Amino acid sequence: MGFGVGALIGLTGVGGGSLMTPLLIFLFGIAPVIAVGTDLLFAAITKVGGVWHHNRQRTIAWRIVVLLAAGSLPTAMVTISLLERFQAEGMRIDALVTGVLGVALVFTSLALLGKTTLQRLGEQIKAYVPGWRQWRGPATVLAGIILGILVPVSSIGAGALGAGMLLFLYPSLPTVKIVGTDLAHAAPLAAVAGLGHLRLGSVDPALLAALLIGSLPGIYLGSRMGAVIPEKNHADHSGEHADADWD
Repeated sequence: MGFGVGALIGLTGVGGGSLMTPLLIFLFGIAPVIAVGTDLLFAAITKVGGVWHHNRQRTIAWRIVVLLAAGSLPTAMVTISLLERFQAEGMRIDALVTGVLGVALVFTSLALLGKTTLQRLGEQIKAYVPGWRQWRGPATVLAGIILGILVPVSSIGAGALGAGMLLFLYPSLPTVKIVGTDLAHAAPLAAVAGLGHLRLGSVDPALLAALLIGSLPGIYLGSRMGAVIPEKNHADHSGEHADADWD
C-alpha cells in the first residue's frame, strides 16, 4: 500500500492523506486516531524531497507559504492541544476524527473535480471585485486557518484542498508553482500536526516504518513517470508569463 500511494504522490503530488488514511481505517482496521497520526508523520517525511526539488526549480512562492503558515501552524497547535484535552478528559476522539475525515474527503473531492471552475471563478473575482488584491492576503491566512483545523484531525486537506484554495486565490499563478507552493506549506503543517500526535501517543512507529519502506521507491518511480507522461492540456492559460500578475 505504501508503494502504491507513494507512486501516486510522485506522479500527481496528491494522494497521501486522502488515500492513505481511509485505507488504513477501512481496509486494515487501524483505529482512526492512530491512522491520522501515523499518516501525518508519513506525509511530513515523504514531502521533504518534493519541497527540496521544487525549491531548486524555483517553483515555490514563499510569500504565499508564509501567509498560509501564519494561519495554519498556530491553529494546528491549538487543535492538537484541544485533542489532548479531550483525551485527558476521557473522551473518545475516534468519532470526531471519523466525522471530520468524512467532511475533509468531500471537500477534497470537490476541489479535485472543480479545480478548473475554482480557477475561473478566481479570475472573475479578480477582474470584477475592486480592491481584491488587498483582501487576498487575509484570505490566504484564513485558508491556512481552515487547513490548520482539518489536517491535525483528519490528516486530509493540505494537498488537493490546499491546491484548490490556491487556484481560487491566485488564478494566474502557474500550475507548477501551485503544486510547489502547496507542497512547501503542507510539509511543515503535517510535521507540526504529526509531532503533536506523537506526543498524544497516536503514532504507530512500526506501521510508519512499513509505509515508508514501501513509499520511498514508489515516489521515485512516480516522479520518473511524471517526467514522461504528458499533461492533458499543455496550453495552460495561467502560463509562466502570469507570474507578475499574482504578486
